[in-house]
Amino acid sequence: MPAFWTISPKASGTPPGAFAVAQSDGAEYLLVLSPHLSMGAEGFVAIIGLCAGLLALPLIGVLGTPVLWGLIPFAGLALWGLWYALQRNGRERLSLREELRLTRDMIAITRTNPRKPEQHWQANPYWVRLSLLEKGGPVENYLTLDGGGRAVELGAFLSPEERVALHDELSRALRHLR
Repeated sequence: MPAFWTISPKASGTPPGAFAVAQSDGAEYLLVLSPHLSMGAEGFVAIIGLCAGLLALPLIGVLGTPVLWGLIPFAGLALWGLWYALQRNGRERLSLREELRLTRDMIAITRTNPRKPEQHWQANPYWVRLSLLEKGGPVENYLTLDGGGRAVELGAFLSPEERVALHDELSRALRHLR
């Protein structure tokens, strides 16, 4: 799951772990969520190469004719369009993230959206209710935090299985700080 927990300060003499923090210290949990990047550089090169090869196949039939010069710009434009779309998608997925800060006194979420302003939400963790709608929500395993007068969705870009795992981890962290 693309979720990274940072806990500060750690309790002295405790083994490392996600929630190895003393009850009485001023612990702060920081959770950073980001979308899973399924295609790396090798996949990008493979897709562009495969599409270039497939676009070149119909051009073999018109080799040596003036029609070839009329079709090459369209094949090049299609290949450039695919390259641009994949690059832009990759950039936007890298800029999309959610940060959740959890202390004994406050829970705050900051969502960074590509080409849009940041969204902020804050509430008292004692009154926050974490809920997971397995069925009946906009998506499967719809994860929300209710508190501070409104409900916010958490991990909209995560898979249903990742939202279930996040629900378990976050409920454990909330229980620990209460």
